[in-house]
Amino acid sequence: MTAGTGGRWPTVAPWLGMVARLGLAAVWLYAGGSKVTDLAGSGRSVNAYQIFPYDLAMVIGAALPLVELALGVLLLIGLATRLCAVLSAVLLVIFVAGIASAWSRGLRIDCGCFGVGGELAAGQDPSYGPEILRDLAFLALAGFLIWFPRTMWSADMAIFEHK
Repeated sequence: MTAGTGGRWPTVAPWLGMVARLGLAAVWLYAGGSKVTDLAGSGRSVNAYQIFPYDLAMVIGAALPLVELALGVLLLIGLATRLCAVLSAVLLVIFVAGIASAWSRGLRIDCGCFGVGGELAAGQDPSYGPEILRDLAFLALAGFLIWFPRTMWSADMAIFEHK
């Protein structure tokens, strides 16, 4: 899908897409990698949001880093880019909703986005606004990839260029 048939856009979009794809891949790889060594801690981080029963929060917390790593690897190689972008967008919307929910309910937690979060120590203040803005920026990258999934140096491009 391209914006118009002429101009520079058909040439520029795959390069911008590559930057968005690699940027989002780095986010998922870092987020998943920072949590994968402490899956129980990641479960406690999910539990801190007080949305799910404890056992379900622990399962979500254990699975989330693996999902993040899988998305990161697939985006890194550029395979199933649109699907990965859609899944990324869904996760990011859920993350924004979770952070907004914690904020609106007066919880004092670390989101756990890039490591094991949980309740903040006395004297620490949450940074919900910047966390939401950061996730909205990541959502913009995912949105770009939903509309323009064919990116340079990607498995998708190699597969579909040879058909």
